[in-house]
Amino acid sequence: MEVRVENVRKEFDRFPALHDVSLHIRSGELIALLGPSGSGKTTLLRLIAGLERPTSGKIFFGDEDASEKSVQERNIGFVFQHYALFRHMTALENVSFGLRVRPRSSRPPAGEIRRRAMELLDLVQLSGMQKRYPSQLSGGQRQRVALARALAIEPAVLLLDEPFGALDAQVRRDLRKWLREIHDRTGHTTVFVTHDQEEALELADRLCVMSQGRIEQVGTPDSVYDTPASPFVFGFIGESSELPVTAKNGDIWLGERPVGITDPQFDGPRSRLFFRPHDIELVESDASLAGVVASSRRVGGTRRVELDLDGAAHRVEIDLPLEHPAGERTRIAFRPKRWMLFPAGE
Repeated sequence: MEVRVENVRKEFDRFPALHDVSLHIRSGELIALLGPSGSGKTTLLRLIAGLERPTSGKIFFGDEDASEKSVQERNIGFVFQHYALFRHMTALENVSFGLRVRPRSSRPPAGEIRRRAMELLDLVQLSGMQKRYPSQLSGGQRQRVALARALAIEPAVLLLDEPFGALDAQVRRDLRKWLREIHDRTGHTTVFVTHDQEEALELADRLCVMSQGRIEQVGTPDSVYDTPASPFVFGFIGESSELPVTAKNGDIWLGERPVGITDPQFDGPRSRLFFRPHDIELVESDASLAGVVASSRRVGGTRRVELDLDGAAHRVEIDLPLEHPAGERTRIAFRPKRWMLFPAGE
């Protein structure tokens, strides 16, 4: 099911939570709504679900205007962060619930409901646990039951609101891989809300990065990570350092020191240079960034070093090989290999 959000604005007590947002969600894709708290991602998800109504604008399911339709009329599957399972029902009863409460005219026979629920429990790798109650399941297992329950009604669109937010890091990693496999097998149009960039980069076909009620960028994980459209996206997706620089005849300077990179498109008194800790090369040239080690820590297979730059009150982070001999107050010179410049006003 294709979903189109067209020029949607949402106000709460005259406070705008969304500003003229438009988004095309393709049929069968998994798209992540990603942003910090207050960015509007959950409000947008609730508008798609029908839990809220837009102040202005429209939401289409296929070619049909669904803006005023209820959740039931939209046929939405919803998975929340805190499971929302019925504690007095077994896993099987929870999964069956949405089908059992359908009007008699559209309710499958009891045997069909049980068969479908058992198939879904098998799909989410909970075979043999159909008689267990939520209190007898782990957090990850309860969230699998919640997803099976959402899938049982054969939803037009599946909506996930930070479904792994209450789980520990290892369980989250395991469930991310599992959810991607489930999506690839079922092919549901899926909208996934998260503030976890690693989760979004690993799971989604596309990212929709939001900030202050607006969409900053929509694209594949690779395009958003490698070519951020704004300083916000560069700073929010992945780790980065930022420096205030100037551009003179295409050469980039930090204070009175040339950085060792050029960009003929920039020529002005003030710009913002962004780069990522791993996208640097160590050099011995005067045309470089240089500073002394303020602190270091291990990050996976590298050493993350904080540098206080020479002649400027700026601190940046770079990654060094674990075997690099840099200690505290060691002087290091480097230049970014991949970087982006943005005008100072952005």
